[in-house]
Amino acid sequence: MNINEVRKIAKEKMKGYCRVCPVCNGVACAGEVPGMGGSLTGSAFKSNIEDLNKVKVRLKTIHEAKEPNLDFNFFDIKLDAPIISAPITGTEFNMGGALSEDEYIDSVVNGSLTAGTIAMIGDSAVPELYDSGIDALRKVHGKGVAIIKPKKNEVVIEALRKAENINAIAAGMDIDGAGLVTMALKGTPVGPKTVEELKEIISSTNLPFILKGIMTKEEALLAVEVGAKAIVVSNHGGRVLDHAQSTAKVLPEIAEAVKGKIMILVDGGIRTGVDVFKMIALGADGILIGRPIVIGAFGGYREGVSLTIQDMRNQLLQTMILTGAKDLTSINKSMISIEW
Repeated sequence: MNINEVRKIAKEKMKGYCRVCPVCNGVACAGEVPGMGGSLTGSAFKSNIEDLNKVKVRLKTIHEAKEPNLDFNFFDIKLDAPIISAPITGTEFNMGGALSEDEYIDSVVNGSLTAGTIAMIGDSAVPELYDSGIDALRKVHGKGVAIIKPKKNEVVIEALRKAENINAIAAGMDIDGAGLVTMALKGTPVGPKTVEELKEIISSTNLPFILKGIMTKEEALLAVEVGAKAIVVSNHGGRVLDHAQSTAKVLPEIAEAVKGKIMILVDGGIRTGVDVFKMIALGADGILIGRPIVIGAFGGYREGVSLTIQDMRNQLLQTMILTGAKDLTSINKSMISIEW
């Protein structure tokens, strides 16, 4: 099986929910939420792609970086690349149901491990879906991350206990899910969190806590203040707020404010290993990928996910060779130019 075969199968299985476009840029699926598109006009989804495309890579080939090291330290776990599968649930609601939730989660968790990295499991309005993710992580001895929606504090803390019980690597909250249409349709209350509410949640667990959905330097600094160990710069794939800024655009300012104080992850519009390189050069430590992983799972189950990640890793390796980056910490702003 190869990537082209994976995409062909996924396109058939996801018909009516995702077109598996040659370029996944949010244009054809604008406003398709539920579905795989961006909110309303799809502007935020499209901006993620457009702004990342405005970052150009500077080609250099007179150097000693012949065999770059892609190892990524994630809370003392060595990953083979700085690429992590993003937390996604709702295969029936958003993706057509050709894969069951259990099949999807199994594919992502195990496919990621085969590729030398890990997956984050997600949460939804249906508690059983989070439990399915927890069960999938249990079967691999906790090698993954549990991400919880911004529900009431007591519900979040109960979900954290489940992650602790399976010895998950870390846990966290996609706080940008505060206004998710899909959650509202299912009758599950979610919403913003105060500093005090976050402190209560984070102090309740012994797991490293990740705040996903940080889009300003002010909130990045608050994440440090409340005791989070990592943030994900994310606009939820453009699915929650139309005309939100792109992740590539806000990342440099956030990195300038908190780099070295907290781990910085980012998602949004990352489609290739070159995109991974760009995001690290803009200030990220590592990245999450979402829609490409969905396509990989639907097109080839575990193998499709693994192929997707391995393909991206190989592209990142080649980019590092052609820019003179000997390891991830060597990637910096001098290796890119920004056209915005």
